[in-house]
Amino acid sequence: MTTSERPSARVDFDRPSIARVFDALMGGQDNYEADRVVLREILEIAPESQAMAREVRQWLIRAVRYLTERLGVDQFLDLGSGFPTVENTHQVAQKYNPEAHVVYVDNDPVVEAHGRALLVDNDFTHISGSDLLSPEETLADVKRFIDFDRPVGLVLCAIVHHITDLERARQVVQSYVGALAPGSYLVLLHQHNPDDGSEAAAVATSLQKRLSGTGLDTLYRTRAEIASFFDGLDLLEPGLTAPHLWWPDGPRLTPLTPVNWTWLGGVARIP
Repeated sequence: MTTSERPSARVDFDRPSIARVFDALMGGQDNYEADRVVLREILEIAPESQAMAREVRQWLIRAVRYLTERLGVDQFLDLGSGFPTVENTHQVAQKYNPEAHVVYVDNDPVVEAHGRALLVDNDFTHISGSDLLSPEETLADVKRFIDFDRPVGLVLCAIVHHITDLERARQVVQSYVGALAPGSYLVLLHQHNPDDGSEAAAVATSLQKRLSGTGLDTLYRTRAEIASFFDGLDLLEPGLTAPHLWWPDGPRLTPLTPVNWTWLGGVARIP
């Protein structure tokens, strides 16, 4: 495992982190009180959010498995990856192809340190501390590990909604997509506001307001706005849909809740 040579930034334990809040949602140990404060606020509005975090991970597992096992993709760039923990991109891809290359990009210094320790013996997995909001710098760094003349699976799982300016979010996604070879794939999952007067819409609106000003500002975008990230690409079946509807592994054993309808994701091929 190789890491970026960029020195880690100082960790501010008094400010929540996107990666660490998600770790708390998943029941992990790599989080601090500032992150757990946000977790408690989220659970006040949507108690099912911890179960939803597991659904998000299961969606990612199915998407990476499909690209690796069925479509032969053997390179993945996971942007804003968070902690590379149990059943993350590298473990899924390398289960089906032990020599699949995976590069994680996350500029949280705790994620970097954790990744260095966890991946030290994995020669096919790398972590970069680059800022995904600087595509040129990030791409220059990860080109040490990824051959951009061949297909790549670009993973943006639960991160783009934290880029609150829609036009900038589109530009960032397009910058990475534009650097990929034809036959590559975009794997994108985004928080969604159905904007239809439903309980799910109310939950999305409440969570967006509660997170505003925490440093974890997030937007629950409309279907049309989320679909715009896939402009010019060929969405695979079943298209842009809630995670639990994207090729589930079997019959659903737990009831759906409003929070299940506050996410939309899809996998698209770059023609």
